[in-house]
Amino acid sequence: MTTNHRVRRWASTGAGLTLALSLAACGGNVGGGGGDSAEFPDGPITILVGADPGGSTDLIARAAAEGVSDELGVAVTIENRPGANGAISLEALADADPDGQTLAIFNGSLAYITPFAVGEENAVSIEDYEVITGLSLDDYVLVTAPDSGFATVEDLAAAGRPITFGTTGVGTGSQLSQELLFAQADIDATAVPFDGGSPTLTAVLGGQVDVGSIQLGEAIEQIEAGELTPIVTFAEERPSYLADTPTAVEAGYDVPVQQSRAVVAPEGTPDDVISTLEEAFQATFETEEYQQFNEDNQLTPYEVDGDEVVETWTSNLDRYREVIEEYGIELGGE
Repeated sequence: MTTNHRVRRWASTGAGLTLALSLAACGGNVGGGGGDSAEFPDGPITILVGADPGGSTDLIARAAAEGVSDELGVAVTIENRPGANGAISLEALADADPDGQTLAIFNGSLAYITPFAVGEENAVSIEDYEVITGLSLDDYVLVTAPDSGFATVEDLAAAGRPITFGTTGVGTGSQLSQELLFAQADIDATAVPFDGGSPTLTAVLGGQVDVGSIQLGEAIEQIEAGELTPIVTFAEERPSYLADTPTAVEAGYDVPVQQSRAVVAPEGTPDDVISTLEEAFQATFETEEYQQFNEDNQLTPYEVDGDEVVETWTSNLDRYREVIEEYGIELGGE
């Protein structure tokens, strides 16, 4: 396991998920990461995305790739490899040459929430990859259909029947945010997992589930159109994009859950390659186009260095372990 993270600026379910995560966790390249590379970049760069085209992670990757391509003067392409909450793409990255030509987007929930669904020994560890930079934060929002009769957490508690809640997959921030909220509010609720934000959103809109926790960037259009009612957000503070919607913390529940993302390379990628990539991403972050992209998609910049990503995600893992044990939450399901 590489531990020399340099200081730089900053679902599938069941056995299939466990197997994919286990493979990803065990497939890392072993290398020092300290030597000089050949001329870099040597041709096009590929960024692996563990989600379908059109979702938040895919759109973020494409926006960043465009700027990095301009900075480095080579094509930067996105390759979608959805499955297992992003573990499939990270498994592929672990098998790639550590030369900086293949990168991946690492969703933070895979490092600090999914381990509680599949077992920490089978989970993907951020420390098995070279972290180039943090990328963005995305807040979750609990939404319902306007005709559901629910507008507050208190309404859900008073429903007089079990609540069904859609999640974007087993071991995701979407699942954890709702499990924690309903446990603290003493609400009888059953999780209904979907594979990503889009089908979860569709299920809420169609009344297949009572509520769902969805990333704000994926739900904001329907919220603004009046097709979804936001109940609470799971941010630390009210997002400016939903200034009239309380946070779960304001409603009296300790449920701050966010999705964070980072860009990673295979373990053993040389220091100078990592530095070149970091500089290209940082230059992209400073462009007006990329900043406008963040604003348009309700994303909070998380443009921190690799060491800070590892430190924060490790802290999150410890923090969520405590609350999951406190409330007796089982993320893995039956």
